[in-house]
Amino acid sequence: MEIRHTEIEGLIILEPRIFKDDRGYFFESYHRQQLSSMGIPFEFIQDNESHSVYGVIRGLHFQKEPFAQSKLIRATEGTIFDVAVDIRPGSATFGRWFGIELSAENHLQLLVPGGCAHGFSVLSKEATVIYKCDAYYHPASESGVRFDDPDLNIDWKLDREYTIISQKDKKLPLFSQITAR
Repeated sequence: MEIRHTEIEGLIILEPRIFKDDRGYFFESYHRQQLSSMGIPFEFIQDNESHSVYGVIRGLHFQKEPFAQSKLIRATEGTIFDVAVDIRPGSATFGRWFGIELSAENHLQLLVPGGCAHGFSVLSKEATVIYKCDAYYHPASESGVRFDDPDLNIDWKLDREYTIISQKDKKLPLFSQITAR
């Protein structure tokens, strides 16, 4: 497995080694010992899956300390634009975001460290996203940042008229409101 570091500390792109033949393909999507030897020591304890249609934006979500979650995200069907925002006070990249297309075709994964808000938009007709978490879901620490925050100015790669956002996500606070706490 190849790892590529991004400009945001701890935010890592994982590219598995794909073995293809006339039957199809095979790859290891997760190998704890191999990742640990590469300096990625997370022990994931929960898997989540979501299925969405074109135009859906989910996020930007995170859990407050001490229940912050690191996530390993991949698309097993379709294509998403996956986004992480550094919300760690004191971080050199505080307030910056990074986005990448994850798809069933490219098999890329994004490792999002705790302390980053996460979300994605669906670019294909449908998409299924699976992500591993290193901490359990804790409803009382659930939080997020508005997907359309003008200070972040994230390009979700969608026409605004085709977006589908939950009522809950539309009511999330702005980045300046969560960082003022």
